[in-house]
Amino acid sequence: MTQEHHSAQRREETQAQEQETTAAAGQDAGVDDLLDEIDGVLEQNAEEFVRGFIQKGGQ
Repeated sequence: MTQEHHSAQRREETQAQEQETTAAAGQDAGVDDLLDEIDGVLEQNAEEFVRGFIQKGGQ
């Protein structure tokens, strides 16, 4: 293989890694947004949320 071919292959691998990193960062941001939304709902309705998990009979 030629030096040019090796360089082109490395560039492609680097670009693929950068795309994966960008996609993962986007997913992390989406998860963070979702968790922030859940936190907001819990702050507003915490008592109601907890009551939903309390079993009848004090258990």
